[in-house]
Amino acid sequence: MTLAATELAFRAASVALLLVLAASLVADFRNVLAARLGAAFALGSAAHAASYSIGVSSPVPIWHAPLIALSTGNIVVFWLFTRALFDDEFRLQSWHGLIWAAATAFSFVGCLWIAPGGNMRFSVIAVDLIVLGFIALAVVQTIASWSADLVERRRNVRVFIVCAAALYGGLNALLQILVAGSAGDVANTINAGVLACIVAAIACAMLRVDGADLFPVSTSAPAILAQPGRGDESADRKLIDALMRLMAHERVYRQENITIGVLAGRLEIPEYRLRRLINQRLGYRNFNVFLNNHRIEEAKAALADPAQAAVPVITIAMDAGFQSLGPFNRAFKAVTGVTPTEYRRLKVNAA
Repeated sequence: MTLAATELAFRAASVALLLVLAASLVADFRNVLAARLGAAFALGSAAHAASYSIGVSSPVPIWHAPLIALSTGNIVVFWLFTRALFDDEFRLQSWHGLIWAAATAFSFVGCLWIAPGGNMRFSVIAVDLIVLGFIALAVVQTIASWSADLVERRRNVRVFIVCAAALYGGLNALLQILVAGSAGDVANTINAGVLACIVAAIACAMLRVDGADLFPVSTSAPAILAQPGRGDESADRKLIDALMRLMAHERVYRQENITIGVLAGRLEIPEYRLRRLINQRLGYRNFNVFLNNHRIEEAKAALADPAQAAVPVITIAMDAGFQSLGPFNRAFKAVTGVTPTEYRRLKVNAA
């Protein structure tokens, strides 16, 4: 088999796997934002698999430009996918779409006008710097949010997906910047083979985790995932009681930047055990949701208290442990179905 035929086979395998993955996510989790963004990322990756070449040295055909533009815009989708995958409170905003459109349009213009006008290196380097920037944002988001995920197997799969995609995309962007002229058929064949292996590994990793764990339909209300065995029941009960005392009496959720490691230290147990306890015994999938539910309960009591009717909502939010009003409003409405102001009005009218 020739190098060209081998490269084509790798590209076709990657595209086929990515299309199947996108269809599966849409079919099973169409109502979950992270899954929809995952499907969009898979489709953009299919465009990348069909169009990408290392060391571009000549203008691309017109029919090729839309695929390259979609491949470039896909790095924005990747960033949004990691945000939704790790942040349960993340919601798409109109400016996210504008960023995607700007990156896609710049790549398209670069293919059809900037590069043919004698500025090919500038066009390639500019696009690859955009790619590296969004990869850096995605990695930072992953590092910042990883510890809040309480489902162990899901945490590992999420990190693998982000790291594999970021490593591949980052190395390709660096190669495009460093390699002048055509990299040759061997390099492009190797690149296509590596991409096919990464896509297959990600698909395999996702199959090993329950889809409802990876893309939970609801994260605001806890659901018990496992019941304690008799041998562990007494020890777990004591730990849960101690944890609830920290929450109810000492109100540790008010502390700024409280982490699961700090909480485990207060209970004098390993972090992994507290993570498992909150997840499998109390039913929470995310540590921040666990904290926010306690904060919201305190805020609900304050908002319903006639003696605090004149206290500003932002003061109540910050006293409960929230750092700003926006996240508090979103978390409060996710739990109660109304805004804090509406909740206070309803309680006043009912009194």
